[in-house]
Amino acid sequence: MNDLQTLRAALTPEEPSQDVVDRSRHQLQNRIRGGRAARRRTGWLVAGAGLTAAAAAAAVAIAVMPAAPVDGPPVQTFSGQEILLAAATAAERSPEGTGTYWHVKVAEADGAAASTDYEYWIKPDGQLWMRGAKTGGKVMPLKANSATPFSLVAVDLTLEQLRALPTDPDALKAWIAEAHERSDARTSAGEFTASDREQASFQSLISLVSTLPATPEVRAAAFRAIANHPGVENLGTVPGGHGLLLPTGERLVVDPATGRVNGTSVFVTMDGAVYKVANPAGVKINAEWTDTLPA
Repeated sequence: MNDLQTLRAALTPEEPSQDVVDRSRHQLQNRIRGGRAARRRTGWLVAGAGLTAAAAAAAVAIAVMPAAPVDGPPVQTFSGQEILLAAATAAERSPEGTGTYWHVKVAEADGAAASTDYEYWIKPDGQLWMRGAKTGGKVMPLKANSATPFSLVAVDLTLEQLRALPTDPDALKAWIAEAHERSDARTSAGEFTASDREQASFQSLISLVSTLPATPEVRAAAFRAIANHPGVENLGTVPGGHGLLLPTGERLVVDPATGRVNGTSVFVTMDGAVYKVANPAGVKINAEWTDTLPA
């Protein structure tokens, strides 16, 4: 069963005709793959979803939306929330990866030489290897981190704690907000303010869908929590997926067919620091488990 049929079966109370499914599949595939019906290249994108009644209806709309003519003018079909809904469903049903090292690679999206280009490999026990401008492009071991090597901005977690996060969007948001409330995080201006904590909580959700080894269910919940924020704007089809502008100003590139975030304008580094990308093109990002540590 393909993604469209799976989404339809899960959320649609009445079975649409096969003709509708075939046409909607054709349309969505053209949009996702950058086909002739989706020539817009104007921005960024994000994924996420929330299965409220309105969100469920939006997800159904993706499955049964009539197809636009392939040779017709570009048409903005899906809303930002609909993109997030589809990505959340795909993330939830994706296989969970395994490996010895969690590997994250960040590179400028437009290929420019960049100080932001770096990658790291980290084991659940905190052992860390890094490659970047500061290491001269070589993979270098760093001093073992703590037993809580994964960060939700100001909150450090073990892999087990990360995997045990709530899988309900509202419960996940509440857990993150409470954890930041209890933390002793500070900025250069002093202790976290309420605004700082709110921003850190949203950036934590972005980390869960982009750079952290969360479970498929937790990633889906984070996508849905992001989607529940009003004002997510679909910026159109871009390399790597769809571009979304978030209400907080961040941009993401998400592939709704796989539920993967392939680009971002903000990311949290391995030590919990928030890095806002100066390059308007943002950065490409890849995060996955691997058994290979480059020499």
